[in-house]
This record gives sequence, C-alpha cells and structure tokens, in this order.
Amino acid sequence: MSRNVSVSRVSRVSSRRRFLVGAAGAVGGGAFGVLGLPGNAVAAAAATGTVYIASDSTAQTYNSRYYPQAGWGQKLSSFLSSNITVANHAIGGRSSRSFIEQGRLAAIHQVIRAGDYLFTQFGHNDATVGNPERYTSPADYKEYLRNDYIRATRARGATPVVVTPVSRRSYNASTGKFNVSFPAYVDAAKAVAREEGAPLVDLSAASRVYLDGVGIEGSKAIFLWLAAGQYPNFPNGVQDNTHFQERGAVEMARLVARAVAGLGLPISGEVVPGVR
Repeated sequence: MSRNVSVSRVSRVSSRRRFLVGAAGAVGGGAFGVLGLPGNAVAAAAATGTVYIASDSTAQTYNSRYYPQAGWGQKLSSFLSSNITVANHAIGGRSSRSFIEQGRLAAIHQVIRAGDYLFTQFGHNDATVGNPERYTSPADYKEYLRNDYIRATRARGATPVVVTPVSRRSYNASTGKFNVSFPAYVDAAKAVAREEGAPLVDLSAASRVYLDGVGIEGSKAIFLWLAAGQYPNFPNGVQDNTHFQERGAVEMARLVARAVAGLGLPISGEVVPGVR
C-alpha cells in the first residue's frame, strides 16, 4: 500500500522522494511523523507522484489521542498503489480563504511538481457566516478555487482535482433521504471545475448516495457517534454529525478513490483494482 503523511504548518521537504515530514493538523496538533519510502534511492525514483490534500477537518489526519476519529485524507493511501504518496495538508477549521491566508496553500505550491496532484475540498467552514475568520461567500469560494487552487497549481505543472464538500449527517426525516450539504458551495465547485476543465470528484453526491444506502440509523456508525465509555478518548461519548469515525473515513476515502479511477488521469490507474 502507499504511504500516508500528515503535514505541519511550515511544510518543508528535505528530500522530496525520500520522505515527507509533518504534523497531524490542528486537532492532533504538534505530533510529527516522518515517512521514508521503502527501499533505497532506486525505489524512491520510481515514485510516480504525490497527492497533496488541501482541506478541512473532514479530511485531516488525526493522531491516536483522537481515535476513532479520522478524516478521509488520512485513509486515502489505502486505496492507491505504492507508486503514489499522499501528503495530507488538511487541517481543521479552515476555509478555502483562510487556508490561503495562513500560507498553507503556498507551502504546498513550494514543493508540488509536475506529475503531482492537488485535491481540494472546502465548503464546511466557508459556510460559517457567523465566523468572519472562516466565512467565504460562494462567489469568493469559486474564485479562490479558480485562481489559487486550479490555475496556480497548473502553473506549477501539477494537476488540480476539485472535490465537492462531503455530506454531513443531515437528512429529511419524512423521506429518510440525506440532504445536500452546502448546496451553494457544491454548485460553485462543479461550475468552476467545468469552466476550467478541471477534474471533479463529486464527493457530495457520492457520499449522499452512500449514506442513503446505510440509512439514518446506520449512518451513526459512519459519523462520530460514540456512546459514553465506548472509547477512552471520548469518555463522555459524542454525537457529531460532521466528522467521521474510522469506518466513515475509510468509506469516504473509498468513494474518492473510486471517482479518481474514472477520471482518465495517470493516477486513475494507480487506484487499487478492487475499488474501481
């Protein structure tokens, strides 16, 4: 399987194909991990690319202090071949705008190269009207995606992939069907991907179909719904309709990988066969 890496606020790559160094994001803050690619320099040279993830807490990597909480970016490498490295820069509480303003996108652009990919998923925090540090209107979100995440990434020879915001545990009790989460941002992401000819992973739609399949009650095992005393890290339990426990993160990552397999990109052939 490919290796998965979380990335610190100041992302630096000492030897890009040999290792990536990072911290696990805001919630798991400060825990550093080093990835050494298997084998020697010959094996490292055989790597076909790195997937960088720019996103929020739904995708970020969590350390063991938060188990069983996990993000889909944390699990994506399980569905890609060993030719692909995943560098997960996703971090909680960030919107498309604040991720840029804090220099996090610049850190990715400093190291991204031709043959690499930037997977971008925002919307959850962009929609928080009451938080001026995060809020980004759908119109501004669209232009950040266009200029900073798509065009600026292409200018560096890498491939941007737009990911629509993953669904929350929000449903219509009368129909039993899950709602579209952040519809204005979903529409904006689809529109800018179409206008720019950028690859699109419609995780909003795919996750909603998946959740409809498991049902309202079954979705509690996907999201971070835990009983008191069930896990030491959550002694009082939790009922979280946004974030995922491990099973949910794995299933969302599977949906991303399955969509990537159908994009017709070089990385599409690196999705493990059972997922396609």
